[in-house]
Amino acid sequence: MSLLSAAIQRINPSPTIAITNKAATLKAEGRDVIGLAAGEPDFDTPDFVKEAAIAAIRAGKTKYTAVDGTPELKAAIQAKFKRDNNLDYGLDQITVNAGGKHTIFNALLATLDAGDEVIIPAPYWVSYPDIVQLAGATPVILPCGIDQGFKLLPAQLDAAITPKTKWLIFNSPSNPTGAAYTRAELAALGEVLLRHPHVLVMSDDMYEHIVYDDFDFGTLAEVTPGLFDRTLTVNGASKAYAMTGWRIGFAGGPAWLIKAISKLQSQSTSNPCSISMAATVAALNGDQSFLKERNAAFQRRRDLVVRMLNDTPGLICPRPEGAFYVYPDCAGLIGKCTPSGATLATDEDVAGYFLESQGVAVVHGAAFGGSPAFRISYATADSVLEDACRRIQKAVAALS
Repeated sequence: MSLLSAAIQRINPSPTIAITNKAATLKAEGRDVIGLAAGEPDFDTPDFVKEAAIAAIRAGKTKYTAVDGTPELKAAIQAKFKRDNNLDYGLDQITVNAGGKHTIFNALLATLDAGDEVIIPAPYWVSYPDIVQLAGATPVILPCGIDQGFKLLPAQLDAAITPKTKWLIFNSPSNPTGAAYTRAELAALGEVLLRHPHVLVMSDDMYEHIVYDDFDFGTLAEVTPGLFDRTLTVNGASKAYAMTGWRIGFAGGPAWLIKAISKLQSQSTSNPCSISMAATVAALNGDQSFLKERNAAFQRRRDLVVRMLNDTPGLICPRPEGAFYVYPDCAGLIGKCTPSGATLATDEDVAGYFLESQGVAVVHGAAFGGSPAFRISYATADSVLEDACRRIQKAVAALS
C-alpha cells in the first residue's frame, strides 16, 4: 500500500520550476547558464509599493486579517475592476489569495468532483491540468496550434462541451504563447458559452497590463455581460507590478463561489500575508504610469527575440500580442543530430541540447501541451537575451 494519496500521485511537479532549479544548480556548479525559464519580471517592485509595506510593518499591521483579504484591499480590487475592466463587483464578490495559482487552486478544489470535465486550450499554463486532476476531475485539452494563432476557435469550444463540462479555463494574454484575444474573438467565444449555461468560466487575466502595439485588452465577463454571473475573473499583483514573491492573487466572481473559496481558505492558509496586502493596496491605487514604461522595454525585448529566432533556420517564432514569452515552433529541428551523435526526437531533447551545449535554459513545449516548441521568457536584460539567442543560433548551426 502506498503511503502517498491517489490525488498526489495524479500530478507532477511544475516543469517550469524544475528547469529553473536545474539552471540554478548548474550556475552554482560554475557553469555559464542563461535562465530563460522563469515567468518573472526582472524589474523591481516599485518603490512606492515597497514604502507602503514598510509603513504597514511600522504601523503594526502584522496580525491575522479576514480570511480572504482586508477590506482596504478588497475595496482597491473593486475599484481596479471598475476602472480597468468596467466590471462591478460587490465586496462579497471578491477574494484575495496567496498568489494567482492559489486563487485557481481554491476555485477548482471548491467546485470539482470526480467525473467533472474542465476544458483547457493548449498550449496552457503548466498548472491548470494538474490542479484539475488533483481535484479528481478530467482535463479536456483542446489543441490550438500555431496555424490558428494559438487561439481557441468557437467551433472547437462548442464541440468539446458536454453535460459533464464544469469549467472553461481561459488565459489571455497567454502563458506560454503570449497570444491575446481581440474583443471580437472573445465575443465569438462568449456566444458559444451563452448557449451552455451550465459551464463556469475562469478568465485568467494575469498578464492584462502587459500588451503591445496598442492592443485593446478585454475580458470575457466585460465583453459578454451575460456571462458575468458564472465567470471568475482572476488577476494578481505578480506580473504587472513585479511582485512575484509577495504572493497576492485575487478574483471577482459570483458570491456563492467566493464564499466557497473563503471556506476552503479558512481551513488551509487562512489570510494572505498582511504586509503583502497593504503593499498591493498601494500598487492598485497608486500611479500606474510606470506600466507603460516597462511595457516599452518588454516590447523592445520581444522584437529582439522574435527577430533573432526567426533568423535561425528550423525555428518559426510568431510575434505575441502580450505577456513576456515567445513560443517558437521547432519542428524544423526534430530529427537532426547533435555533434555528439544524438538525435533530437522531441522538443524536450531540443531544450536539453540548448542547456547542455550552450547553457541556455528554456522550457520544452510538451510541458505546456503544445509540441514541438519551446518557451522563452524575455523578462530579462536586452544584452542577456541577445547573448542567449546567439547561443541558440550557434547550437542550431552545429546540428546535422
